[in-house]
Amino acid sequence: MESYLLSLGAGVLIGVVYSVVNVRSPAPPLIALVGLAGMLVGVQAIAPVRHWLGF
Repeated sequence: MESYLLSLGAGVLIGVVYSVVNVRSPAPPLIALVGLAGMLVGVQAIAPVRHWLGF
């Protein structure tokens, strides 16, 4: 859980820096959120897949 909070904090910090410097984010918000959701699902799926494959 701590790593999720650290990641959230880093994302918020980068968002604030982008806002202060007046830089557009590299991806539209919806695409960025879908990408982040995909990474989260992928990370959570590793343990069950490893167990299923017998590793």
